[in-house]
Amino acid sequence: MTANALPAAPPPFAARPRGSSAFRRLGLLGGVALLAALLLGVPVLAVVAHVFIGGTGGTWAHLAATVLPDYIRSTLVLCAGVGMGTAAIGVGAAWLVTRHDFPLRRTFEWALVLPLAVPAYVMAYTYTDLLQFVGPVQTALREAFGWTRADYWFPDVRSLGGAIVMFVLVLYPYVYLLARTAFLERAGGMLEVGASLGLSPWRSFWRVSLPLARPAIAAGVALALMETLADFGTVSYFAVQTFTTGIYRAWFSLGDRVAAAQLAAALLGFVVLILALERLSRGRARFADKGARRPAARLPLRGAAAALAVLACALPLIGGFGLPAGVLLHMALTAGDAQWGPRFIELARNSVVLAGLTAVLAVALALLIGYGLRLHPGAPMRWSHRVAALGYALPGSVIAVGVLIPVTRLDVALTGWLEQALGWSGGLVLSGGIAALVYACVVRFLTAAMHSVDAGLARITPHMDDAARSLGHGAAATLRRVHLPLLRGSLLTAVLLVFIDVMKELPATLVMRPFNFDTLATQAYTLASDERLAEASTAALAIVAVGLLPLILICRQIARGGSAPAH
Repeated sequence: MTANALPAAPPPFAARPRGSSAFRRLGLLGGVALLAALLLGVPVLAVVAHVFIGGTGGTWAHLAATVLPDYIRSTLVLCAGVGMGTAAIGVGAAWLVTRHDFPLRRTFEWALVLPLAVPAYVMAYTYTDLLQFVGPVQTALREAFGWTRADYWFPDVRSLGGAIVMFVLVLYPYVYLLARTAFLERAGGMLEVGASLGLSPWRSFWRVSLPLARPAIAAGVALALMETLADFGTVSYFAVQTFTTGIYRAWFSLGDRVAAAQLAAALLGFVVLILALERLSRGRARFADKGARRPAARLPLRGAAAALAVLACALPLIGGFGLPAGVLLHMALTAGDAQWGPRFIELARNSVVLAGLTAVLAVALALLIGYGLRLHPGAPMRWSHRVAALGYALPGSVIAVGVLIPVTRLDVALTGWLEQALGWSGGLVLSGGIAALVYACVVRFLTAAMHSVDAGLARITPHMDDAARSLGHGAAATLRRVHLPLLRGSLLTAVLLVFIDVMKELPATLVMRPFNFDTLATQAYTLASDERLAEASTAALAIVAVGLLPLILICRQIARGGSAPAH
C-alpha cells in the first residue's frame, strides 16, 4: 500500500470543535464533567445572589452601628500584618538557605516547612496556655523576681497583635517554599555578573534576586492572606472581630441567613481583591532570567554571621513548630484529664470518615473534570474547570453559607415530597447527615486534588490517546486502561492532600456538622473555648500528627535538592 493510500489518522481526543457547537459535542463524559463543575460553583453563585436580596435592613443597621467598622478595620490590619510578616520571614529564610552556607543549613532547608502541619487555631491554644497569666512563662517570672500582677506588664497574646503573630508563624512556609524555588531557579551567572560589577551580596539581593522572585513571593503572600481570611478558630478564640466571626454571629446569634450571606459576599470581595493584587504584581513583573540554570555558589558564613543565620532560621522553626508540638505532647502525656478514651476514638472515626469520603469524591471529580478538559478543551470545559477550582480561594465560612442556603431549601422540598409520595418521615435527607458537609468540603478542597491530577495528566503525551483510539478504545476505556495506571502516584498524592486539609478544616465543619457529630477540629475548638486546654490537647496533637504526613513527602523532596510539590 502506498503512502497516498493510507487512511487518514483519527483525530486525537483533544481535537474537538470550539465555539457554539462545543456544547453539542461534549459527549456523555464531557457532559457529566461539565455538570459536576457547575454543581461545585453553586455555593459561590448562592452567596453572590444574596447581595441583592433585601429584608436585612435591621440586621445591617445593627451591624453597621456596632461591629461592621471593626470587621473592616481588623481584617485590613490583620492582612497587612500577616502579609509583611510572612514576606519578611519567608523571603529572609529562603535567601539564607539558598545563597549562604552555615551550620545546620541542610536541616533548616527542609525543617522550615514544618509549621504548616500546625493549624493556626491549634497554635493559638498552645501559646495561650504558655503565655497567659497562670501559664508557665508568667508564673516563672513572678517566682524568679518576686513580682505581683501590678509589678510588671506582659503583652496579651489574645489580641489582634497576637493573632498576627500566630498567623505569621504558621503561614510563612508558603512564602518560603515559593521564594526558595524562585531563588534556586535563578541563573547563577546573573549573580556572578552582579558581583563582577561591584554589587555586594546585599545589593545583589535587592537588585537582582528579589525582582526576579517577586511574582513567586507575591503568590506566596496571597496564599497566606487567603488562609488568614479563611480562619475562624484563631480570631474567634482571640476575640478579634473579622468578617468570619461576623458571619458566624449573624447566622447563629442573630438568625439572619441573608445577612450572613451578604457578609460572606463582602469577605469574598476581600479574597478577589487579594487575587487581583497578586495577578497585578505578577503581570507587571517584566524581569526574565534567560541564562543557564546553574546554581550560584553559596557564600560561606563564619563566626557571628553564621550564629545570626542559625538564629534567624531557628526562631521561626521553634516558634512555629517546636514549642506548639512540645506543649501539646506534654499536656497530652501528663494531664490527668487528657482525652485518650472512647471519646477520642469516636472523634477520630468521625474525622477519618469525613476526610476519607471527601478525599475519594474530590479526587474522582478532579479526574472527571481534568479528563473532560483533556478531551474537550473548548470554552465550556475551560470555564467549568476554572469555576470548579474557585473553592480553595474561598473561606470555609463563605462556602458553608453558600451550601446551606440552597441545600436547606432543597432538603425541605425533598423531605416534603418523600413524605407525600412514599409516606416517609425520616427527617432531613441532606443536611440531617454529613452529605451537605461532604459537599461543602469537596467544594472547598477540590482545587488541591485538581492540581495533582492536572499535573499528572499533563505528563501523559497525547500520542498515547491517539494510539489507544487507533486500537479501538473509547474515551472511557482509554481512561481506565491507559491513564489510570499512569496516574496512580498523582491520585494518591491528591487523596493525601485533601484528606489532611479536611482533617484540619474548622469553619465549614463547625457551621454545617449535623447534631452530635464532632470531629477532632471541632472538639479542640470547643474545649479550648471553654478553657479546657489539657482536654483539647489530644485532638489538637492528633491533627498536627496527621498534618505531618504530606510534609514528610515535601521534606524528602527538598532534602533531595528538588522543589517542593505545588499545593
